[in-house]
This record gives sequence, structure tokens and C-alpha cells, in this order.
Amino acid sequence: MIPTTAVLSLLLLATSPSTLVQAQKAGTFEVVGNSGVSAQQLFLGALNKVYVVDKTENNPMRVTGAGGEHAAWASEYSLVTNQARALDVVTNSFCAGGTVLGDGTWINVGGNQGVTWGGLTAPSQTGGAPYDDLDGGRSVRFLTPCNDNDNCEWEDDAERYMSSRRWYPTLETLEDGSAIIIGGCSWGGYVNDAAQNNPTYEYYPTRGAPVTLGLLQTSLPANLYSLTWLLPSGVLFIQTNWATAILDYKNNQQYDLPDVPLAVRTYPASAATAMLPLTPANNWQPTMLFCGGTNLQEDQWVTTWNIAAFPADSSCVKITPDQANPEWEQDDSLDQGRTMGQFIILPDGRLWMGNGAALGTAGYGNETWAVGRSYADRPLHESWYFDPLAASGSRWKSAGTSAVDRLYHSVATLLPDGSVLVSGSNPNPDYVDRTIDPTITYITEYRVEKFYPSYYDSPRPEPVGMPASIGYGGAYFNVSLPSTAFASSSQIGTTKFVVSRTGFSTHAMNMGMRHLQLDSTYTAAEDGSATFHVSQIPPNAAIFPPGPALLFCVVNGVPSQAAWIMVGSGAIETQPVSAAASLPANFVAVSPTAESTTASPQETGGSSNSNSPGAAGSSGTTQSGAGRRLGGGAGGVASVLVLGASLASLVL
Repeated sequence: MIPTTAVLSLLLLATSPSTLVQAQKAGTFEVVGNSGVSAQQLFLGALNKVYVVDKTENNPMRVTGAGGEHAAWASEYSLVTNQARALDVVTNSFCAGGTVLGDGTWINVGGNQGVTWGGLTAPSQTGGAPYDDLDGGRSVRFLTPCNDNDNCEWEDDAERYMSSRRWYPTLETLEDGSAIIIGGCSWGGYVNDAAQNNPTYEYYPTRGAPVTLGLLQTSLPANLYSLTWLLPSGVLFIQTNWATAILDYKNNQQYDLPDVPLAVRTYPASAATAMLPLTPANNWQPTMLFCGGTNLQEDQWVTTWNIAAFPADSSCVKITPDQANPEWEQDDSLDQGRTMGQFIILPDGRLWMGNGAALGTAGYGNETWAVGRSYADRPLHESWYFDPLAASGSRWKSAGTSAVDRLYHSVATLLPDGSVLVSGSNPNPDYVDRTIDPTITYITEYRVEKFYPSYYDSPRPEPVGMPASIGYGGAYFNVSLPSTAFASSSQIGTTKFVVSRTGFSTHAMNMGMRHLQLDSTYTAAEDGSATFHVSQIPPNAAIFPPGPALLFCVVNGVPSQAAWIMVGSGAIETQPVSAAASLPANFVAVSPTAESTTASPQETGGSSNSNSPGAAGSSGTTQSGAGRRLGGGAGGVASVLVLGASLASLVL
């Protein structure tokens, strides 16, 4: 007798799209376009549009503003045409922060004084030649992206400015869709100092005067762009310089945690950082991962010695702060030290890491030891995958190699097709190439690359029923896939649905980047197709703050093209929250001739992920009508799924 699972796998393979796809892009980088302005800051604003923001400088791309034509320092990049359109940003957005609000508006916050050639302070801070740029230190800039037209522009409204200057601020979207704005400095420099430190936080929309944060008073000098995440408990985790704390922003209370070990991770040490995927298996419990940076001590953050020759750190550490007595743990180290490496969370739950250098830190200057103007040297072109579910000691695997240097002011973001867009690199005070300065080591970089992950060439699932919005708790939704989506029966049980916010990318981090797997079960039909019953986000807006996001269906590690969705109500407000509806139990249809198969009397709902809460130990089946209900374990599918009477008779 031929085993049921073997016959099923052969049948599904015969009816699946060919796995022998030509034109192998997976594992490669491809230069696809030109960003128009140097990509110091970048975000995915719509399915087909990426938005780029630079500092004020002499980019060749021009734009016409209120004062006439001048160099542009922002652009809209089309993923369809790979062409850039100039956008006018009125104030100097140099080293601003950003995030998306609960209503879908992106804000870009803070910056520097108006400048003239070479980044020098302009004699006028209210406009004028050569760039017609205004002081951006208190600015809040607004953009509502447009996917199908060219009608969206940045809005700079002085009536909505911050109350204080912030250069290098951090932003995080909160559970009501507003944003908290943390820290920064007034005038800049290599690192922060007491004379210009802004150790406070405020909000957009405003909630009044800024609030002092003690953590930022005691963590000088490397405490700019503090690494910050909203936790499901509704408090903020903040890591800056060596210090780490929980901020209960609702009650203005700080709770110190152990210092980060081995290296500084914040700018300008600039480690690769990310919140690891939130899944049913880990009960949506966040763990933060930090890889690379530098172990410079407080008295070494000066430019009187050769920083660009100092080796970057190779350690990786992690912490799970939303638990009792959190402690730092070491994880698998990098292959070598790296500063300015950047993590992007892929739809399959792995992290991609690229960009950066082996020596030095972020920053630039005129010191004799600088490499050209760069405070970093020896660019690292190889990218890597980090798999948080792999066994310790084997979590890193090589991903692909770029030919482009990506140093200070480089960026990256996930795209709706599952590829990674990479751009930027400009360790210089103004635009420079080798026609301007033949001796320059690292030029202003405009090339846009795509990196194609290992799944990219595989046939993509084409789910039907993906929603346009999801909320917090409430009814589940149904998504269907044909039998051709699965190469074997086990792939039904491991299919997952993930919500991804790609974040605001700048300075080797993506503010607001978050990946959440939704709970789900399935009903498998006789013909091999399946309907998935997918819960909305757990009933807690702090798990995944409201605003736009991508929704992927992932089959056997291969993502669909993403659906663009709105998470939450689409407004800045207390989000509606409902109890989560119970999911149906996993159900597998079988032919009448196969119904005599012995089944356990157990009937259990829960996630199709066998590691999820409620699924453990639930791999039994229950016969019901023309099918069987299974527990959450995917192994049950391989045991009993039979497609049609003809296949049943073949097996029997």
C-alpha cells in the first residue's frame, strides 16, 4: 500500500506551479534606480511608493519652492517605474526622526539650522540663497502618501511645531496612534553634551510642555537616537549609550534595567537593532536584539584620535523586558565587527542584516585621520540572515553580497513583494562625487538596490479574502488558498499570516518596525484547497500600534504579495478593542471511504502553529460528518488528509 502522505504530496506537487523558476534572482542585489536625493531617511508610504528625505545639500535634483528653484532634499520613488520625483521640504531635515500616525499620516520631526555650501550655517535662518532652507530644529513635517498619483507633497506648518529643538530625536507610535518624541540635542556634533542636551520627551499631537527624562540626563554622551519600543504592557523600553530603562510615560515614571553589555549600541556606535517577531508561539512577548556597535568608553567619544581605525564590535545581545527581572543574554555573534549594520524583518520571520563597516563609527568631519570625511572605513558588502528560531550557534547564514558601499546615512526597508530596498550613504557634509573631488574616498550615493531574499524566485501564494483593515480582537476573517498553493499536505498546517510595519529608516535603524504573526486555524477541503480562519490582532493596541501596515500570507516560508491594510480605526484616538472570537478547530475533509480511520475523541481549536498557546498536545482528531477536526498540530494533516474518492480508493 502506498502511504497516504506520499500520494498526497505527489498529487499536490503535480498540481502546483513549477518550482523550477528561471532567472534566479534570489540571493542577489540589483541596482534598479536612482533616489534623486541622497537617502538619509526613507519609508514605504504606499504599495508603490517609497519616500526619501535628505539633509539640505546640493543634490543635482532640483525643485521649485516658494522662493524659486533650488536643490531638492526629498523625493518620491516609484516602485513601478523606478523613477524619482522631487519634493519640496522647506526646513532643514538633517538627522530628523519620523514615524507614521494612527491615521496614516507620516511625520518627520526636528533637524538642523539652515545651511549654505558645505553644510555651514546660513547667514539667514528664514530662507535665501543657495538652498532657501529654513531652520528645522523645531519642525514637524507632514505627508499623506499617494499610491496612484503624484499629488502628495510635504507640509511644513509652523503652527504645529515642537516646543523645543531636537536634532537626532527618536519617535515611537503609541497605542492611540499619536507619537512620542524623545531626546535629541540642539546644535549637533559628533556626540551629545550637557550644554545642548534635550533630556525630555513630548508628543504629537501636543500634550503640553516637554517632560524631563532622567535617563537622558545621565547617559551622555552617546544618547542620541535612543532605541525605543512600545511594549504590550503599555510602557516604553529605552536603550541609550550603556543605560537601559522602562519608561511608564503615562505616569512619568522611570524604572532602570541592567546596562547593555559588551558595547554601545546607539548612534554613533550604530548597532543593528530590532524587536524580534511577535508570534502566537511566544505569546506575542517582545525580545529586542542588538548586534554590533562599538565598545568605546565615555572618555573616548572625542575626535582627537583615529576613530576610523577602531574595530567595531561583533557581539549580539538580547533582552525580553516585559517580564519579571529581565536580564541581558548573549546570542550568536556576527562573523566580524560591524557598525551601521541594519536589520530588516522578512515576512518569513528571519531578519536580514546589511550595510555598514568593520571599522570606526557613524559620523563625518574634517579631521586628518578621517577617511575622506568618513569616521568609518572598510565597508562590509556581505549581508546575512538571522533566524531567531534556529538552534543556538547556527542562527546566521550568508544572504548575498552587494557591490555598493553603504556607510553613514544608509537606509533599508522591506517592500510589498518581500524584497529589501537599500539606498543612501553619504559620509560628507555636502553632495560630492569624483568630478567634484577626485580624491574623495566615499561619495554621495544615489543608487537604489533591491536585495532578493532566498524565497524570491519561488511561486507565490495568491490568497483570496485578505482584508483592507484589521482591528484589535473581534471576529476572525477567512482567507482561502487553492490546492496549487501547497507542495505537500504539511504546508497547510504551517501557513501563517503576518502583519508587518516597515518603519522609518534612518541611521541604521527603522523606528516603528514591527512584525506580528496572527493566530489562525484552517479547514482543508477534499480537493486540497484550504480556508484559513485568521484572528485579528490580539485585543491590545500596544502590541501593534494603529496605522498602515503590510499583510502577508506565508506558505512554506514563501510570502504572497502583501496587501496594504489599516490597523485600527484609522484615527488618532483610543482604539476600539473587543474580545477575540474563538477560532474554529482545524478541520480536514476526507472521502467517505476513508472515514473508518481511527481518530482520537479530542476536539481542540487554536492556532495552526503547533507551537502556539492552546495547540500544545492537541494533535488528536475528531471524526465529524465527511471530515475530521484536528488539534493545532500540523502533523495531523499529514496523517489523515485525503483528496477525493478516487485518491482514497487508490490508497486503500
